[in-house]
Amino acid sequence: MARSSTGFVTALTAGALAVVGFLAYQASASAPADLGKSPAASSSSSSSSSAAPKKKADPKALPAQSGKGERVVYALGADRVWLVGGNGKVQRTYEVTPGTVDPAPGRYTVNSRSGAIPGTDGTPVEHVVRFASASGVVIGFSAAVDGSTPEPDPTKQTGGIRESRADGDAMWEFATFGRLIVVVP
Repeated sequence: MARSSTGFVTALTAGALAVVGFLAYQASASAPADLGKSPAASSSSSSSSSAAPKKKADPKALPAQSGKGERVVYALGADRVWLVGGNGKVQRTYEVTPGTVDPAPGRYTVNSRSGAIPGTDGTPVEHVVRFASASGVVIGFSAAVDGSTPEPDPTKQTGGIRESRADGDAMWEFATFGRLIVVVP
């Protein structure tokens, strides 16, 4: 009996690794070629003699390489979220307070939701929308029940990306199971 169960577990493990490898390949194959590259690196290095100052990018503008269709876009560097409708128009954008563990840039889908639970830092949170994990920490959007968005304790690994309660309500309505989440640098 021990031999057959060992073989069965080995086969299941091999199958799981094959599925994870296939999904990783799919994710990398569908990512834009310039995802993660800075805009400065892709611009030409020629200097211009024009004295006109360059326009600063609007920090609320949807990142150009964030995909198409209905999706949630999360910009790590800007600590900002965009809820984008099917027509490509931003329905809502807002700042967030990230946890201490960030997801890698890429494409994810909402894989779990909870109405109200304790957060990874012990704070009661609501409207939890999970989509990734990194370093063994589950990552998702949530709103503290007391409305706070404090900076996370740097000594703890937390994956909660905190939103205001109003923004958390909007995310909860928009980001149902399977909704695309695009994380950009």
